[in-house]
Amino acid sequence: MNTATLRDLPVEQRLHLVEELWDSIAADQGALALTDAQRLELDRRLDAYEADRNSGQPLEDVLTGIRKRL
Repeated sequence: MNTATLRDLPVEQRLHLVEELWDSIAADQGALALTDAQRLELDRRLDAYEADRNSGQPLEDVLTGIRKRL
């Protein structure tokens, strides 16, 4: 199936295909190895979280802030 054929599909059908593709990628996560830089960055972020235990902001607060900026 080429991209022109995909564009001819209804949006609902294309969304379904995207969801199926995403699910298949998620199931094969082991096939996607992290680079050394990515691993170091994840370790840095985890260390920073463990140091201050800041769990961030509640979702509603984040959404309210975003909506105010729109």
